Amino acid sequence: MTTTANDITYRLEQKRRVQADFPGPKSLALTERRKAVVAAGVASSVPVFVADADGGIIHDVDGNSFIDLGSGIAVTSVGASDPAVVGAVKEAVEHFTHTCFMVTPYEGYVAVAEQLNRLTPGDHEKRTVLFNSGAEAVENAVKVARLATGRDAVVAFDHAYHGRTNLTMALTAKAMPYKTNFGPFAPEVYRMPMSYPFREENPEITGAEAAKRAITMIEKQIGGDQVAAIIIEPIQGEGGFIVPAEGFLPALAAWAKEKGIVFIADEVQSGFCRTGEWFAVNHEGVIPDILTMAKGIAGGMPLSAITGRAELLDAVHPGGLGGTYGGNPVACAAALASIGSMEQYDLNARARHIEEIALGKLRELAADFPVVGDVRGRGAMLAIELVQAGSKEPNPELTKAVAAACLKEGVIILTCGTYGNVIRLLPPLVISDELLLDGLEVLAAAIKANA
Repeated sequence: MTTTANDITYRLEQKRRVQADFPGPKSLALTERRKAVVAAGVASSVPVFVADADGGIIHDVDGNSFIDLGSGIAVTSVGASDPAVVGAVKEAVEHFTHTCFMVTPYEGYVAVAEQLNRLTPGDHEKRTVLFNSGAEAVENAVKVARLATGRDAVVAFDHAYHGRTNLTMALTAKAMPYKTNFGPFAPEVYRMPMSYPFREENPEITGAEAAKRAITMIEKQIGGDQVAAIIIEPIQGEGGFIVPAEGFLPALAAWAKEKGIVFIADEVQSGFCRTGEWFAVNHEGVIPDILTMAKGIAGGMPLSAITGRAELLDAVHPGGLGGTYGGNPVACAAALASIGSMEQYDLNARARHIEEIALGKLRELAADFPVVGDVRGRGAMLAIELVQAGSKEPNPELTKAVAAACLKEGVIILTCGTYGNVIRLLPPLVISDELLLDGLEVLAAAIKANA
């Protein structure tokens, strides 16, 4: 029988509680230990160390409790310690932690592939390959597209984020902190204009017209018959939770099909019920040739995947895809349990419910405070873009101040955006209504106090 997220019994009390000496002495001591051994290039946005987490709450080592509106960047959608995931991991560990699927295969990998072939859009014959991270999935999707088409050029878009490896840095649009001083980057990557409704010079431009603008540039600068793949996030993540105008994605996908170009949907952040559908492309009925996945796939365990048309993935010679840890058996067990929880709790419906609650509150903020320039997103992937009052000039200083004020009151929120001025909300899909509303009230108070 299907249950709902409101039927979940949480292991930890779902309330925020922050002591006056935050961050506490144990977190401060761990910070000093960290400085001595962890590279400075690894940054953390919250100055506390986690001791426990469950539902929509994170406990730190000093006894503080924070409302989690980040989900580890859209990873712990089923919660950070979902009982089904925990149980599946324990059982898997008791048998074996690794054999390498390329050496001695195991059923869990096959079972995950079966589930992904079932859940991803389209009724065509599919194949799946498992990896470790989102960037690795993206790299392999591009590899497949280049091999299958015999072409080299790859088209990405303004404001895109696809990872931190060499090829994915080339695909990523934002320089700092992701690309600065890390070049040279992989060649034959071309960037085209995104549909960004809030920042379009012509606010009346339709999605189809924005797609035509990009297609015209591709034909002019590259030639459609030279393009191996178009890769795009259906809702851009790090770039600012940008939702393209309706019609943009279908027009691009249709043109790609006409030109024999592989259309890759990067659903690393937007997949697995995050937007109220299994995948964000479902909102406009787009069926990608290859879909990349990670983050929410396995309840916090490291796993990623590409699922695509059988003729594309089967074109690769044996041994051309894989990796030592790809599709680790423990991570596969977690993925199967996580998908089971998503279906049991109907987390697509839950994400739509979160949208209904949160969008109303965010739109009230936009009406009351001119520094809130835009409210956007789908499901539990929502954002507000902060600007200088009376303009569209980005306001990253206010964004930082609001995030800091929320943290001080016990609410963890994440920021993003090409201009550093977007607050993104990615609550666990199992968060209670009460906790979500409390977090939104803290956010509203932080904007009011700093606007």
